[in-house]
Amino acid sequence: MAKKVCSFCGRSEREVPLLITGVSGFICNDCAEAAYQIVQENLKSNSASRKKADFDLSMDELPKPVEIKEFLDQYVIGQDDAKRYLAVSVYNHYKRLQQDKGDDGVEIEKSNIIMVGATGTGKTLLARTIARMLKVPFTIVDATVLTEAGYVGEDVESILSRLLQVADGDVKAAERGIVFIDEIDKIARKMDNPSITRDVSGEGVQQGLLKLLEGSIVNVPPKGGRKHPDQAYIQVNTQNILFICGGAFDGIEKRIAQRLNTHVVGFNSVQHTRNIDKENLMKYIQPQDLKSFGLIPEIIGRLPVLTYLNPLDREALQRILLEPKNSLVKQQVKLFAMDGITLEFTPEVLDYIVDKALEYKLGARGLRSIMETLMTQLQYEAPSSKKKGEKLVITKEYAQSQLENSVLQEGMEGS
Repeated sequence: MAKKVCSFCGRSEREVPLLITGVSGFICNDCAEAAYQIVQENLKSNSASRKKADFDLSMDELPKPVEIKEFLDQYVIGQDDAKRYLAVSVYNHYKRLQQDKGDDGVEIEKSNIIMVGATGTGKTLLARTIARMLKVPFTIVDATVLTEAGYVGEDVESILSRLLQVADGDVKAAERGIVFIDEIDKIARKMDNPSITRDVSGEGVQQGLLKLLEGSIVNVPPKGGRKHPDQAYIQVNTQNILFICGGAFDGIEKRIAQRLNTHVVGFNSVQHTRNIDKENLMKYIQPQDLKSFGLIPEIIGRLPVLTYLNPLDREALQRILLEPKNSLVKQQVKLFAMDGITLEFTPEVLDYIVDKALEYKLGARGLRSIMETLMTQLQYEAPSSKKKGEKLVITKEYAQSQLENSVLQEGMEGS
């Protein structure tokens, strides 16, 4: 009988703890472990190279502004002005990365964006949607967790740590990425006099963001979190990183109204006042309104593109319920279809949901809250009580009964 030896290292079965038998050979446990490690490293290397290739750009592959807006239209209803600003800025960011720095001395500068709009109008949704079609690293961060260095919270450099994670540690890819900073209004200066007290989560964070927005070489902790002296840092140049900021700026309409009134003087004041759309003062927003709200002039200057999002009216809310690819109605229909149940909504119940959303003044988020309240009981009972192939029709009467007994309704009545 032939002696059994490992086909890789040549050791016999007496010299190894385990010898695995194959069709025409053998492998010991040591060689099997080594082979596994080689395979894993090779897969990781291939994945990194594929990811790096995904971030490579060419002018032929650049999505045009019209194409970017058409893609956004599939998921976000309305907000055409904001979509155009966003599409143009992102397209110019692509071109800026491709610019040929020749002898003409012309260097395209980046145009960071700030989007202002009430809660539930789609600021974060726009950012998340545009991230689906981008070929640069993209991340969304929340400004509310940021504080000055040395205080409880996160340093502003943690923004770049997250961008590095998305780029799989590829510094060059991260240096041409896009960052969406949400809730930028929450770091507004808390007091008009900057010298009264230290504002560690307001003006202090704005000062820290300046170097990121303008473009500088920043020392970034590789794993995020707080920096400490003994830590090894990764240097990231933010000159080619596009920053998009968004915030609700709750109450800024009063400041806009005050500014408009101060400009209305003399005989033309009545006529000028009539031309102002009092239902949507946000369309008249100017950089000085952001300054009066609490953003420091330096940070406003580094966000040159200012756009606004319109408040959602009845028609927009109805379209949001039905039209987008991931509309709330389509999501519910799919959830029940996975249990073999056909779900339908009557037109009356959809009108009722929109009416309640307008009453609650929560924008598109209000639609989702109401929909979840209406459907939770059915989602609990239907998988057990309904048979596959059955049809389930949601009526206005059922919706009223569910909402009247809900905690959501009680909270709104008490507010």
